[in-house]
Amino acid sequence: GDIDIIIGTHGLLGARVKFYDLGLLVIDEEHKFGVSHKEKIKALKANVDALSLSATPIPRTLHMALTGVRGMSTIETPPEDRLAVKSFVARFDPEMIREALRKELDRNGQAFFVHNRIRDIYEIAGFIAELVPDAKIGVAHGQLNEKELEHVMRAFSHGEKNILVSTSIISSGLDIPNANTIIINRADRFGLADLYQMRGRVGRSDVRAYAYFLIPGEDLITEEAKKKLEAIQEMGYLGAGFRLAMRDLEIRGAGNMLGAEQSGHIEAVGFDMYMDMLKNTVAELKGDKVASNVEPVINLGITAVIPEEYIEDPDLRLSVYRKIASAKEIKALRNMLDELKDRFGKLPEKTERLIEIMELKVMAKNLYITKIDNLSGRIRIYFASETPVKPERILSLYRDEREFLSFLPEGGIELDLRKKKWNEIFIELKDILEELGGNKSKSSKEQ
Repeated sequence: GDIDIIIGTHGLLGARVKFYDLGLLVIDEEHKFGVSHKEKIKALKANVDALSLSATPIPRTLHMALTGVRGMSTIETPPEDRLAVKSFVARFDPEMIREALRKELDRNGQAFFVHNRIRDIYEIAGFIAELVPDAKIGVAHGQLNEKELEHVMRAFSHGEKNILVSTSIISSGLDIPNANTIIINRADRFGLADLYQMRGRVGRSDVRAYAYFLIPGEDLITEEAKKKLEAIQEMGYLGAGFRLAMRDLEIRGAGNMLGAEQSGHIEAVGFDMYMDMLKNTVAELKGDKVASNVEPVINLGITAVIPEEYIEDPDLRLSVYRKIASAKEIKALRNMLDELKDRFGKLPEKTERLIEIMELKVMAKNLYITKIDNLSGRIRIYFASETPVKPERILSLYRDEREFLSFLPEGGIELDLRKKKWNEIFIELKDILEELGGNKSKSSKEQ
């Protein structure tokens, strides 16, 4: 507890580092941390305040902020007297490269040439030396030992070298106001955030800076790469990081969380259960107490989603999913149904099914039903040990529905609804759950 503030790399996340009384965690360049680092950060954040900083948050992080899972604020005001970097996308052309470098050196400036393959980086340095014979060229990459790398970087920062040929190692942490031209070879191989970060190495004074993104030719790069390069060229104005991150989210997506083709853990458990798991995990990380209520799993084998063509905006669609998943009463679901009709028109059949399944879930939760499973038309219902459903009520139901209801050896009941369509199955299940809850008698059902 002798040190109040500690500044370090991701080494601070190591297992051997213990904090006396950590209260605030600030994560700079959050987009550069991998999954394993972020898992360690999550553990640290469980009981402390956390602030993540990034000029270009990765799509998933940005999506979480836009949907309210994480808080967000933006700073779009640039430093005083800063000028926007002029950006160009062009084919690899020796004459254009020579002209760009010559222009920078003639105004006593410095330039970066980024080539992200170490195996031929020295050949590229030789190529640059032939184009600009009077240039003083340094080479920097991650396989240099610490002293060599420090020597090259110090020489460049002190003006002893005026062109630095390097890998993407220069993408962050450098502030050299006299360096105002950057040429990035094979820009199509970099992510949008990487391109933005590297462009940010120039234009750090009141001098106009230039960024050249070189490609082998538009016909030789992917459609996704074309979109990224169009975005980086269009958004050359100051403070464009957030807009670029939004475009990156559009291009790459945040993971197919909302449709039938769901990925990762969502595919395994379904969106409804995923939202519950997410809610509980967020509560745990905040240090809130998580209620130990029974959460029914509903597997009825039908498609129940909000189609993209019904609600096109992904953030709005996610918001609607969240409202449906968080409904605690059938009345709230009915209100939601009416609201959707008013805002977006007639509900698709798949969305009606989603509302119906959630109605069943609300009823099942009140009865402490753990699972409703559909096995080729045989619907199995399982109860938690603390269910309020009395055995005599189940026996009464069995006497009334003997022709299609049976008991399971492992506990629970099975309904044989193989000859029924979904609408009939839904009505039958709803009636059964109402009877088990004592809300509907056999006579009222017949009426």
